[in-house]
Amino acid sequence: MENTLERIAFCVEVGKINAKTPYPPAMKGEDGADELTLKALEQGYSPNDILTKGLIVGMNNIGVKFKENKVFVPQVLMSAKAMSGGMQHLKRYFNDGSVKRKGKLIIGTVKGDLHDIGKNLVCMMVEGNGYEIIDLGVDVTEEKFVDAVRENPDAFVGMSALLTTTMVNMESINTAIKAEFPQVKTFIGGAPVSSDFAQKIGADYYTEEPQRLVEILNQLTSN
Repeated sequence: MENTLERIAFCVEVGKINAKTPYPPAMKGEDGADELTLKALEQGYSPNDILTKGLIVGMNNIGVKFKENKVFVPQVLMSAKAMSGGMQHLKRYFNDGSVKRKGKLIIGTVKGDLHDIGKNLVCMMVEGNGYEIIDLGVDVTEEKFVDAVRENPDAFVGMSALLTTTMVNMESINTAIKAEFPQVKTFIGGAPVSSDFAQKIGADYYTEEPQRLVEILNQLTSN
């Protein structure tokens, strides 16, 4: 017999938002992450346990499947929506400090690049694993990145680029961040970049897909 937290995790993994949503068809009319999160609170589960043993487990499971090419972007988007359905009931606990985020990620698509699909997917996956996201959007300059780090010096920084003509801007952004905040860990990602390029520009990490970024963040925040 599954407990409520296991059911929440399963609903997030399969993208079951609430009882009204028809997806997935096999669960039509059944409670989703929305109702089950409320139920868990009523049953006395702590908000932190609901997050870490329910919602995050579900997002991690779908992240692993995405990494292994067992599911694709549409399924991940449904899981993110289910995650949000549960998270809406936990926000007040974040605000009063009874539930803590694992950390913060500042993220943006670099100067000259207007692509955001990959970045947005990363945001969903990382937020779904318990981190606060500070999304700077697209076409983000060195100044915007550095200003965001000044306001959040304990954050990690992620830079995205989809074009070979814009990936070069990662170097100046990384240099500007490291000049003022050498301790901040920086990540780069996107179709044209690589681990060799990360090493060349002085970025700390290259991640080829969102789940790998989550795994590295979890390693860094657990130390």
